[in-house]
Amino acid sequence: MPTDEITAAAAGTWTLGDRTVHRMGFGSMRITANPDRDRAVALLRRAVELGVNHIDTAAFYVSPGGTLRVGTGPARYATELIRAALAPYPQDLVIATKVGFGYDPEAGFTEALTPAQLRDQVEENLRRLGRDQLDMVNLRLGRGPGVVPLAERFGALADLRAAGLIRHLGLSNVRPEQLDDVAGIAPVVCVQNNYGVDAYREQDAFVRACGERGIAYVPFFALAGTGREAGASTAQGEAVEAVARAHGVTAHQVRLAWTLHQGPHVLAIPGTADPTHLEQNIAAGALTLTPEELKNLA
Repeated sequence: MPTDEITAAAAGTWTLGDRTVHRMGFGSMRITANPDRDRAVALLRRAVELGVNHIDTAAFYVSPGGTLRVGTGPARYATELIRAALAPYPQDLVIATKVGFGYDPEAGFTEALTPAQLRDQVEENLRRLGRDQLDMVNLRLGRGPGVVPLAERFGALADLRAAGLIRHLGLSNVRPEQLDDVAGIAPVVCVQNNYGVDAYREQDAFVRACGERGIAYVPFFALAGTGREAGASTAQGEAVEAVARAHGVTAHQVRLAWTLHQGPHVLAIPGTADPTHLEQNIAAGALTLTPEELKNLA
């Protein structure tokens, strides 16, 4: 697929809270891995040039160590790279970040359970991004039931929203019934879960339910699938490869196109540190799959 002049606008738009974003966004986790900060800064600026106005990040996206557990040299926070590249920020840019988990070079990953701990993480994101208000904050949950009720933690973030530190709230790694647990506390405008063409397809009904509620569904690891932080496998599956051959595109582009085809409320946030992959990812927003192809990928 030619990528000349294809921008993120080709994927269409969704209203995230009260902010309109292109459905093809950018995930910033992988930009921390390379010690050359200038490459990350250039990549972020290129993403915005190509129409990206929705960037996903977190203060625990940091190298060395951090989520990717790679890298050498001084600490490189995705949030600080975003600030270096894009501040003063474009008016239409929405930066979504996460709290609930944090990363300490000595202690490793930590979980914020109290209102004070959650506020500390919100303030860290504000400081590293250089913002007075966070556009979007997703409360990242653990895999278990948790030692503190979800409503209590979400309520603490709702208080920070009322105080003006946060504009919109979402949930990450959440189960369907947990949306009801926070109903009435504050609007949930985004659900961010692990989901892809061949990963966690038991969430298909949840994806549709989010659309019915007007909630954006934002899959992470849509390219990597069960590979998660390790990245996408070279084995893409014959159905994906067959569609890619038919369109003359990469298997990764098919994965992203499939993601966007799951509903107008589904947003893509593929991450990369490679400029060529960035352009290919954005170009995938213009790829239309036929009903038969979608059936074969089901």
